[in-house]
Order: sequence, then structure tokens, then C-alpha cells
Amino acid sequence: MAGTTSPRLEAAAARVRRFSPAERWVHRMTAILMGVCVATAACLYVPQLAELVGRRALVVTVHEWSGLLLPAPFLAGLASRAFRGDLRLLNRFGPHDRAWLRRRTRRAGKFNAGQKLYAGWLAGAVLVMLGTGLLMWFTHLAPLSWRTGSTFVHDWLALALGVVIAGHVGMAWADPESRRGMRTGSVDPEWAEQEHPLWRR
Repeated sequence: MAGTTSPRLEAAAARVRRFSPAERWVHRMTAILMGVCVATAACLYVPQLAELVGRRALVVTVHEWSGLLLPAPFLAGLASRAFRGDLRLLNRFGPHDRAWLRRRTRRAGKFNAGQKLYAGWLAGAVLVMLGTGLLMWFTHLAPLSWRTGSTFVHDWLALALGVVIAGHVGMAWADPESRRGMRTGSVDPEWAEQEHPLWRR
């Protein structure tokens, strides 16, 4: 009948747009490159995995290039107005964020305080990993003492990254609607009102 819509279209129209295609692409490509970095690092440092995978030279090359390319999705995302807008939101800490951290309220904007801290920490960690990785890759760039320090920082920060990323994945796994928002770009209005009321309003 003319003028009628399917239940699926009505449900899609009722959802709230959360992320643009460009933002989802940046997240997806960053996750892939980070996953490759973590997996290849594990193969390089865990003896059992190293024996299972073999071909150490190839693993090293894949690890180096995936690490070098890690900032590329972020840099490409800067062409998107929506992505730049979200960066501004992630970079601002308000009174409601401090209250959220103290567990006094669940009031949050588009991103809660935990997400803001995670994004900032991850951005800094990637820059440090890139810098120390370049010193380890191009050995002529710095004296031996610098390269030794870079190896120490790179290895321990890699372990910390693995733990933090595992926590991020675990929290996302426990929140299907959050994952759906990153996958499709839209979320349920009730979820938005419960988890990010300041943004929803």
C-alpha cells in the first residue's frame, strides 16, 4: 500500500546517528593495524608463538610496516569534519567528566571520561611506540644507549598496550549497542539517553 513503510525502515529511522562513515573507517583501520602490531609483537616475543609461526624476518617486516602505518588512518580522518568534531570533544574535560570518574553520576556527553582518557593515552602511546620503533629500526639514527633505552620502553609499553586494548575490547564486547553504533553508525535512543544523556539531549 502506498505511504506505508516496513518495520525495518521505521526502526532504522528511530535510531540516533552517532558516527559518520569516515569515523567508522578510521576506527576500523586503526583497529586492524593495531591488531597486526600486537599479534606480530606476540609472535616475536613469546617463544611458543615464534616456533609456531616461524619466518621471523617476515614477521618483523609486517610488524614494522603496520606500526609505521598506524597513524595513517588518523591523518586521513582529519579530512572529515565529523572526525575533527569528535577530536575536539575527546580533548575537552568538563565537571561532568570528573563527576563520572568519581562514580557520582552517569551523566556523559558523546564520550564519557573513561573513553576520553583511553583515547588520550592511546594517542600518546602510539607516538612513543612510533618514535622508539624508528630508533630500533634505523640503528644509525641514535647512539647505542638511546637504542637500548628505546628497546626497553618499546617492549614494556607494548605489554601495557596489550593489556589496555584487551580491556577496551572486553568493555566493548559487554556493550552490544556500543558495538552496533561503531558498526552501523547509529544507536538506540534509549541506550543514548542512559549512557550519554548530555549528548542525546
